[in-house]
Amino acid sequence: MSARTRYMIFCLQGLLMLLATAVHANARGLPDFTQLVEENAPAVVNISTVSHNSRNPHPFHSPENMPLPENSPFNELFRRFFEDRQGSLPPEDTESLGSGFIISGDGYVLTNYHVVDAADEIIVRLNNRKAYEAKVVGSDEASDIALLKIDATDLPVVKIGSSKDLKIGEWVLAIGSPFGFEATVTAGIVSAKGRSLPSENYVPYIQTDVAINPGNSGGPLFNMDGEVVGINSQIFSRSGGFMGLSFAVPIELAMSVAEQLRKDGHVTRGYLGVLIQDVDRQLAESFGMNYPRGALVSKVIENTPASRGGLQTGDVIVEFNGQPLRDSSQLPPLVGATPVNTEVELKVLRAGKEIPLKIRIAELPAEEDTETAGAKLKEQEKPQSDRLGLVLSELSAEDRKKLDIPPGQGVLVRQVSEGAAAAAGIAAGDVILMMDGQKITSVAQLQQLIEAAPAGKSVALLLQKPSGPVFLALRMPGD
Repeated sequence: MSARTRYMIFCLQGLLMLLATAVHANARGLPDFTQLVEENAPAVVNISTVSHNSRNPHPFHSPENMPLPENSPFNELFRRFFEDRQGSLPPEDTESLGSGFIISGDGYVLTNYHVVDAADEIIVRLNNRKAYEAKVVGSDEASDIALLKIDATDLPVVKIGSSKDLKIGEWVLAIGSPFGFEATVTAGIVSAKGRSLPSENYVPYIQTDVAINPGNSGGPLFNMDGEVVGINSQIFSRSGGFMGLSFAVPIELAMSVAEQLRKDGHVTRGYLGVLIQDVDRQLAESFGMNYPRGALVSKVIENTPASRGGLQTGDVIVEFNGQPLRDSSQLPPLVGATPVNTEVELKVLRAGKEIPLKIRIAELPAEEDTETAGAKLKEQEKPQSDRLGLVLSELSAEDRKKLDIPPGQGVLVRQVSEGAAAAAGIAAGDVILMMDGQKITSVAQLQQLIEAAPAGKSVALLLQKPSGPVFLALRMPGD
């Protein structure tokens, strides 16, 4: 074989290797989901529900809305007619669709709470077209999880994975029934993790750009290994349809809830007993922090783990059981997922110093108790100065000792809403010692001074902040 021939063969081999590398790289960039779908679609179910609602009468189809005089002899006649007519009408049925997936071969199915909420009939349809009537084993509104049971055996099941191993940018896939189109497959990437949504305190959502629409709720979110890493639960939309923002409940949380529902019929969550808020740039500066982080304690509720463990108003919780807190939204899911009676370690920033605390987590009170407590707190913490938006309270002897405030002076700032006070730099946890040269001795006195100050006047306030006493200039707003 000539040298030229050997050279051509060598070049051809190199070209083939480059082509193989390019094909491999292209395959990595555009994954093939076919095998994943074939293996897992049989364990994904369609869920249809029916709710029986009493029929609402037409606004004119009642005797109360008939234009008859009050003493008319026809009133009784019309009353009986409409009662008989209403009683003969069948109730209106409300139907809805959702998705779910089988987690055990003996018929346990996981879905969303809102899919089966208030349902009178629940039908689970498998990929092979078999249908079963399901009963609700238990449901949990806070995590939007419901556990169903169907009377069947030897069912296909999904493989449970871990959302903790997910990386932002990783490919994920959803199987569900959007708009009733069964076994629909959509794919995308992980957009973010640990996302907090308004009014959702206990779920650190997985955000994706997987196309999710009505009917996908309750369906599984798979990683590329064919493992369920989340339950598709919500979308952000201005139109009601998919807009590129989808949210899934992490599978670890969902399975923990399902296990508690199966064993106890209800869910137990950890409870700390604080009201918290984010730390913004101005607050971070006032607390001597290099940058905003953690959860600022705006109130410690009495007779709770927080009060017994030494947490104070004005503390910034920067670490929970070894987990650094980027912002306040990270704290509730961590506390809620902590088993009751577990002792946890907190790091709090107080007066510019990091202080370790050990607190034993209690059980979250019942919903009724929580609502009652919340209502009482709101009643207690109504803005006491509409002009500045400050929530104020008297200093207790314990507060004075902790904050080193002399007797007979000072008022504690509990909350600050947007307005002149916030713009001036007043923050929750501050103590107002003087206003316009006058020593502050009570909330009532301070309120009188605030209301009496002319609009547009700049007044000097002496505050006791965690970093020490400081004067601030505050321009009084107009009435």
